[in-house]
Amino acid sequence: MSQRYSASPSPRPGTPTQANGSSLDISIGCKLFVEVKKGKKEQQEEFRKAEILSIRTNNAGQTEYYVHFMEFNKRLDEWVGIERLDLSREIERPVKKRTGKGGFRETDTSSSIGSPMRDGSRTPASVGQKRKMSSLEDPPTPSIEQQNDDYDSVDGNVTPGNMTPSGPMAATFSKAQEIERLRVSGSMTQSHSEISRVKNLEKIHFGEYDVETWYFSPYPREYSDAAVVYICEFCLFHFISEKQLHRHCKKCTVRHPPGNEIYRCDDISFFEIDGNKQKVYCRNLCLLSKLFLDHKTLYYDVDPFLFYIMCKQDEYGCHMIGYFSKEKESTEGYNLACILTLPQHQRKGFGRLLIAFSYELSKKEGKVGSPEKPLSDLGLLSYRSYWSEVIVELLLETKELNEDIAIEDISARTSIATTDIIQTLQTLGAIKPYKGQQIICLSDGVIASYHKAKEKHKNRRIEESCLQWTPPHFTSNQLRYL
Repeated sequence: MSQRYSASPSPRPGTPTQANGSSLDISIGCKLFVEVKKGKKEQQEEFRKAEILSIRTNNAGQTEYYVHFMEFNKRLDEWVGIERLDLSREIERPVKKRTGKGGFRETDTSSSIGSPMRDGSRTPASVGQKRKMSSLEDPPTPSIEQQNDDYDSVDGNVTPGNMTPSGPMAATFSKAQEIERLRVSGSMTQSHSEISRVKNLEKIHFGEYDVETWYFSPYPREYSDAAVVYICEFCLFHFISEKQLHRHCKKCTVRHPPGNEIYRCDDISFFEIDGNKQKVYCRNLCLLSKLFLDHKTLYYDVDPFLFYIMCKQDEYGCHMIGYFSKEKESTEGYNLACILTLPQHQRKGFGRLLIAFSYELSKKEGKVGSPEKPLSDLGLLSYRSYWSEVIVELLLETKELNEDIAIEDISARTSIATTDIIQTLQTLGAIKPYKGQQIICLSDGVIASYHKAKEKHKNRRIEESCLQWTPPHFTSNQLRYL
């Protein structure tokens, strides 16, 4: 997209300025209207209300503002120049409150709890959050206006077992405490001061793709000044320059994830990796995935998890498409902790394939599984799409055989938890009252939607015969990581 403004833009007509020519005082916490970046040249100029989260001076000496568009997903947060700020409208400034003895302090006026943290400003409003699921491929990836985009408010259940210190304690929340909380709750979310920061990387080069990032990830600080961060697609090591990457690629002999290949069908493979045995690779994987997952903050303690990497093969090697992780021993029966399809491979059915593979493993284990809760809005849409397709397919098969089937039977044959089955059927409007009891009845619209989805995903299915895997067994000593 061509740059619309000059390198040194002048204020908009009628915009008041100070005597030295700079704009009116704009500080962190101010809310004002900001021009939205156009997706197409012919789009009309659009302004949305945004909050200033950070201010910096770029290499050209110009002031830039990091803004969060109110009521929109945080992946749309970006650095903007003053030319995109509408200073002709009223600016909403932070409210000053008394702190006692005549003192004042600025407080946040934002109603969106989930906006990125500011340096030294507020602390998160809720604690004990669990990492939310990323969007896969079914929901759209551009801007989505959500009723609960402040993810902190989605997870309202706080228990002593998974509580995270907030306020002054958050800064001193030790690694040992975070690891212990991982043991107890199984959540991959840790200190909230690590979660909602200003995005530090703008773009990464991964394989043959240049990918714009969505969220903050704790890469080395010097990477923040790089226009592009280069990542080896095979070993996931990261570099600050293209020259460094080329030198590395001449020496790197890795051509697939460092684990056991447990599935291969056509050009799709799955590799199982033990976080305890391949710490460096798994930590690099977590750094990469944090760029696209808002509430995934597992950086150093990868020991309790197994990682399943989905790759596409060609003559050059196995290229990563996405992955999911699961706890080696989940006390709550979760068969998936975190899931991600890389943005360049989204909306191609790979997210559904990852979900299907997690349930195929549960079938091999003879267990009923469910993704770690709570799900984000987009994650719930992706899972509900899969659940609907699998459940409706089974119900139509039993109808053809003229058999009766109960919810417990559906769970046993699909490894989907009964609570997930009931919620999916309720969403489909398939549970009807009949003669004093509840029956399952599929409408013509639901059946038509199923056939449409089946046709769409006919090439994205897991072949059970191609899975060569024995469920791993871990002794109590192996699970004692500390």
